[in-house]
Amino acid sequence: MTTTTIPPSPKAPLHRPVSPSVWMKQNLFSTWYNSLLTVIFGVLIASVIVALIRYLVSIDTEIIRVNLKLYMTGRFPAEQLWRLWAGVFVTTAGVGLFARAIVRTAQMKATTAGLEFDRSTPWDIVRRFWPIGALVVFTLSFTQTITPSLLTLAAAAIGLAAYWLGGGLPAWIIRRSWLIPLVGTTAFYFVLVGYGGVGWDLWQGFFVNIVITIAGISLAFPLGIMLALGRRSSLPVVRYLSVTYIEILRGVPMITLLLFGAFALGFVIPGDVQFSLFLRLLVAITLFQSAYIAEVVRGGLQSVPRGQVEAGQSIGLSPWKTTRYIVLPQALRNMIPALVGQFISLYKDTTLVFIVGLLDLLRAAQVSTAQPEFFAQGLESVVLPFVALYFWAGSYVMSRESRRLERKLGVGVR
Repeated sequence: MTTTTIPPSPKAPLHRPVSPSVWMKQNLFSTWYNSLLTVIFGVLIASVIVALIRYLVSIDTEIIRVNLKLYMTGRFPAEQLWRLWAGVFVTTAGVGLFARAIVRTAQMKATTAGLEFDRSTPWDIVRRFWPIGALVVFTLSFTQTITPSLLTLAAAAIGLAAYWLGGGLPAWIIRRSWLIPLVGTTAFYFVLVGYGGVGWDLWQGFFVNIVITIAGISLAFPLGIMLALGRRSSLPVVRYLSVTYIEILRGVPMITLLLFGAFALGFVIPGDVQFSLFLRLLVAITLFQSAYIAEVVRGGLQSVPRGQVEAGQSIGLSPWKTTRYIVLPQALRNMIPALVGQFISLYKDTTLVFIVGLLDLLRAAQVSTAQPEFFAQGLESVVLPFVALYFWAGSYVMSRESRRLERKLGVGVR
């Protein structure tokens, strides 16, 4: 009997770093037309950078420094600002506890499955949320006293302390971590409004953009899921009502609903019932966004193979449990890009509330340029980029977190 020796497979060549000159020759100047494009685009990029530097050096930021409170909180009473900072402290504490609860839940699931838990380092956190941190530092650079900086540092310290203390949360709280944002939101509301606090009509500036975005997403997302499930229901009444709602709300512009909520809603509710403008606009935005989210979720539900439903039925799961534990998680996983895109759209669409009289960040910028000391000076080129920076930072972070979640869940891979 003869034996055949199989030669070992050749090892893959080691990847060796190349010098900058070699990299440039391979990637930028490999051919004559690549060299020409590199020179052209290099000149264009250099021109843009020089123009941007000249603009940043020449602009006068006095209008931002004077109106910073107007941009952030509008006409929120100055003597009640302590309530807003107390709300910030409550929020950071809740975020710290909730983040630690999520980490512990993921760690327990990984341990149960026999997998290694991928823990994020502090550098990973900084790299993921650097636009928000840079925006906070940029905003604090315009403050005229050191108090806002100290309060911001205190809020960050409270968030870190809450995250550290969250390591000692009992298991029953970890299993019900959704209670943390619910309790935090309730506490935030009572800190601002309770016991002679500030009503919703005085929630203005960038603060109102943030509140509408968070509240709109929190309310529209579950409503959209219910509408998507209702549209696929086997009950004709539920299905027709869901289809009618979705098609009507998606068929009208958002500004129409805002105008209806601001001016016409009072004619269809009892005269002795009064709702603030903020609440009416929030309801209109929630109803509008839920219709779009319902269609996004319905697309995700249709992407789940029929065999998944049959597998749930074969092990004796009820239709509701099959949808909850098998179909819906897969549908939402597939729809992460579309859902986050809708959330980003909602964040930017909050600027439309200024059309019906609510003083948000964009409207505050317009008001500041109309002040006598700044009127007709062409300062829109200063305040509008300032406004755009806030919406870019939030949109960028949501987009980056969406891509990170997609990679972690393997969307488009498995």
